[in-house]
Amino acid sequence: MNTEKRLPLKAVVFDMDGLMIDSECYVKRSWDKAGEELGYGPLGHHMADTLGMNRKRRESYFLSCYGKDFPFSLFLETYRKYYYKETALSGVPLKPGLKELLNYLNENHYLAAVASSSGPEHVNGNLKRHQLQSCFQAVITGNMITHSKPEPDIYLEACRQLQVPPAQALALEDAPNGIIAASRAGLYPVMVPDLAQPTDALKPLLFRVCQSLAEIPKLLETCFYPV
Repeated sequence: MNTEKRLPLKAVVFDMDGLMIDSECYVKRSWDKAGEELGYGPLGHHMADTLGMNRKRRESYFLSCYGKDFPFSLFLETYRKYYYKETALSGVPLKPGLKELLNYLNENHYLAAVASSSGPEHVNGNLKRHQLQSCFQAVITGNMITHSKPEPDIYLEACRQLQVPPAQALALEDAPNGIIAASRAGLYPVMVPDLAQPTDALKPLLFRVCQSLAEIPKLLETCFYPV
């Protein structure tokens, strides 16, 4: 194998919402409905500013926008009611190319991890629902780290659990906060846009932009080799 122009890689680390599962549109509608029910009007437009945040950081964001009396816990309870009602029958679909990518990683001996700011019930529930638990050697959720994205903690923890140097790991993200976190941790950040698009400020941090997960195997074959 000619590896002269390719980089050594051991692992690929995945965000979940908007990257592995097509959930962001459901969450946005649920935030709109919850905001209206609580008297704040549609709140889905805040998603673009809070993608990748864990619960604590997101609460601080809403309190800064609407004051200390904003009922954040009630907002979570209300939006989840709408979210699970809408997704109860068919579930949240996987993003195109995910299963093929996971098969490719397994066949080529790459390690894989999930690094999601969402809670364990949501993350592990989706992995179980789609029978993906065995595809990942580590699963890091928002409650397991102190500082959420855009801080690097979650990606550093994923690499620690995989026992992989960050410089030998690729991060797949759909949101700016996740890209910043992966870059700060020292991984190769690849953006697969969903609700957010790469901005001029974000582009210097990106290793590549791919339009779907189906493009990742070719990227790996072109730029990396497994070690």
